[in-house]
Amino acid sequence: MGAVLYLSVNPFETRVALLENARLVSYRAERHRASSVVGNLYKGRVNRVLPGMQAAFVDIGLPRNAFLYVREAGGILDDFTDIFLTNDDDVQPDFASSDISDFLRQGQEILVQVVKDPLGTKGARLTTHISLPGRFLVYLPNVRQLGVSRRITDAEERTRLKDIVDGFNTPGGWIVRTAGEDQGHPELEADRDYLLQLWDRVQGYGEQARAPNLVHRELSPVLRTVRDMFTHTISEVWIDDEESFQEVLDFLEQSDPSLVSRVKLYRQSTDLMSSFGVDRELEKAIRPKVWLKSGGYLVINQTEALVTIDVNTGKFVGSLSLEETVFALNLEAAVEIVRQLRLRDLGGIIVIDFIDMEELEHREAVYDALSEELATDPARTQLLPMSDIGLVQLTRKRTRPSLERTLSRECPYCHGSGRIKALPTVCLEIRRELLAAAEEDLDQQFSLVVHPAVSHYLQGPFRELMRELEEVHGLQIILRENPLFHEEQFEISE
Repeated sequence: MGAVLYLSVNPFETRVALLENARLVSYRAERHRASSVVGNLYKGRVNRVLPGMQAAFVDIGLPRNAFLYVREAGGILDDFTDIFLTNDDDVQPDFASSDISDFLRQGQEILVQVVKDPLGTKGARLTTHISLPGRFLVYLPNVRQLGVSRRITDAEERTRLKDIVDGFNTPGGWIVRTAGEDQGHPELEADRDYLLQLWDRVQGYGEQARAPNLVHRELSPVLRTVRDMFTHTISEVWIDDEESFQEVLDFLEQSDPSLVSRVKLYRQSTDLMSSFGVDRELEKAIRPKVWLKSGGYLVINQTEALVTIDVNTGKFVGSLSLEETVFALNLEAAVEIVRQLRLRDLGGIIVIDFIDMEELEHREAVYDALSEELATDPARTQLLPMSDIGLVQLTRKRTRPSLERTLSRECPYCHGSGRIKALPTVCLEIRRELLAAAEEDLDQQFSLVVHPAVSHYLQGPFRELMRELEEVHGLQIILRENPLFHEEQFEISE
């Protein structure tokens, strides 16, 4: 079946799902009231320079000041250094000896681009290394470097594309995107001309605008998805909104007419995402436990500091030796872990705890399998060697909140712990509250309203507590149930 892209558009949000071989591998939802600002260009004003952190706060007109690190304030665009076609080993500046004060001063007005959305209490992350993406190319107006997407692996094709962009003879640098594979001179040159004109407009408006001000807004979520994700590996694109459908057709007619026939309008009354099983997969994707086909499972926990992934045997017993069973399960887990990283959009530091393997050959094979799968991940990753106890550390670039943070919120009862008070704990709290109330009330008669589970516990395993309160302390308790209560909630009244 290959890869299929689904876009569901309504007045409140745009939903994007990518399925590969009928399995969901990527999903994002952009609420229109809280649209992403990644890719937007702003004329900002430096509010404060922090030499101790080698960073600066910049006002770009958002509710919170944005953050600019020294790495992003001078030198080479860090996100692309590993794909630049250069023989110069000294391309990267020495940031260890750089000082933020060499690049910025308080009150200075600068042109910046957002590389990471605000998250929680953190403001947006900025760079001065402007990158303007087109359909086939990325233009880097501030650096003179050439690059080709890592996902274009054919050596001859990479050389051909490098020769084309090398012949542009324009200021700045160029990167050929994955969609640029097999494209000829006319297509790449048309994309080049469009990006150069766009940069001229950005510069012109930036010079006239007063900081803080939005200078250039990224494409709409629909067009951005088509530009960034719709390559020749995608067999079909389904869109459930007629206006967006026509918008995509017009965009492709200008940029890549060969893909127009693959775009389909979904006309059914049933929800697009539900019809193709996306919503069902999303329900699973926000749960910590992920079952594997073999019967083993993963446990994924997202914290403020890092993401942990634990591999467990579960119901999988295998048919060979313990070592072979563990090896087979770890191999299966390595593939599923990368799918979950993409689907859940997990980033930052990630630690994977594979099941211990005795044989070095097996550990190396699992590591290689994980590395091979990560090579298909569009997000930038860095993988460290597996430790002797089976731990693997990696980093994955994060530009937006994870799927969990997008689709859910912190539980107001457990506050992120994932646990609530045990029934005996609730019952003992009730006892303390009743005795405290009895100290202030001579009547000694109380109405106690609890969740049904607590009621059943008080009348069952903990019935001695009720007897003690009534016979020893002389309380008269009328017990009532309220199914709308949280299990930890109770109400005592006279």
